[in-house]
Amino acid sequence: MSLPGHHAHHPHHHHEKHSGATAALRDIVIGLSDGLTVPFALSAGLSGAVSSNSIILIAGIAEVVAGTISMGLGGYLAGQTEVDHYAGEEKREYQEIKDIPLEEEREIKEILAAYGISEHTQTQVAKELALDHDKWVDFMMRFELGLEKPDPKQAFVSAFRIGASYAVGGLIPLSAYWYTSSPEQGLLYSSIITVVCLGLFGYWKAKLTSQDLFKGVGMTILIGIGAAAAAFGIAKLIK
Repeated sequence: MSLPGHHAHHPHHHHEKHSGATAALRDIVIGLSDGLTVPFALSAGLSGAVSSNSIILIAGIAEVVAGTISMGLGGYLAGQTEVDHYAGEEKREYQEIKDIPLEEEREIKEILAAYGISEHTQTQVAKELALDHDKWVDFMMRFELGLEKPDPKQAFVSAFRIGASYAVGGLIPLSAYWYTSSPEQGLLYSSIITVVCLGLFGYWKAKLTSQDLFKGVGMTILIGIGAAAAAFGIAKLIK
């Protein structure tokens, strides 16, 4: 026999796990896609302009470090903005419940009516929710504004995930320049490694998001090749 209230908590817990997994996937996709593409394009561009692998490696590593910090900071600010936005809207909802409760009750009924719930049940739900201001605000945040309460720690976690994914992705195209003797050779091996990794990344992303596999793999590879070709071409033109 299950404990009272056990079922009430389970869907919420499941939902939090689900939205947490979605946020993690989004962060890793952002970090990895940029990490695989930007340093690859930079090293390809430098291959068309310089004759030393060490210059490419120094510039590439500097870019990966700068990019990791920049991407991590961007992730942190985005996460913090979400937390601040939720807190501001929540404060406003508490104020409205205090100032215009009848208007807020009418909004509950409108939300429920959109789901085809009878007027009698709408009134009953509105009256019961009005007894607990915390639950009332939670209901309005979710169903009126479509906002989920963000985890206050998520900004730090998101920053770390994006930054780490960018660093991992960025070191992959640069690795070829460690063990080759010329930028031309480095670019060839870097292109092979990066295209394979972009393909694997596209496949993994498509599988996780139930996207068309061919489209997922093709798009990521094309973006990477396009960025590198543009950088290489521009460097040759400038040179």
